[in-house]
Amino acid sequence: MASGPTLPRDTARRLRADQTEAEQKLWSRLRRHQMKGFQFRRQHPIGPFFADFVCLETKLIIELDGSQHADQTDRDESRSEFLRGLGYTVLRFWNYEVISEFDEIVQRIADAVEAVPKKVKRKRL
Repeated sequence: MASGPTLPRDTARRLRADQTEAEQKLWSRLRRHQMKGFQFRRQHPIGPFFADFVCLETKLIIELDGSQHADQTDRDESRSEFLRGLGYTVLRFWNYEVISEFDEIVQRIADAVEAVPKKVKRKRL
C-alpha cells in the first residue's frame, strides 16, 4: 500500500523526535512557560516551514542552525524574510552558540520577549 503525502503534524512529530543536542538544551529553558511566562512551541508549522521554536503570542521565532546551514545562508535568509513578512521576529543562533554560550543566548531570547508590547497577555508564573 502506497503512503500518501506527509501531513504537517507528522513531520513536526518526526522533527521533535530527532532534536539536536542544542535544541534539547534550549527547549529545557523554553518549555512550560519558563521564558517570562510565555508559551513556546517546537517544530511548529508556519506556512511551508517548520519553526524550530515559536511563541505565537509574541510572534517570536527562534531558529537553530547546524553546520549544514553554512552553505545555505541565502535559503535561510529567504525563509527569515518570509516569516518576517508574516509579522514574526526571527532570531537565529548556531548550535555551537547554544551549547557554548547558553546563558547569553537565553538572555538574548529573554530580551526579545521583553521587547513585546505590553498589551500581550502574559501567563502568571
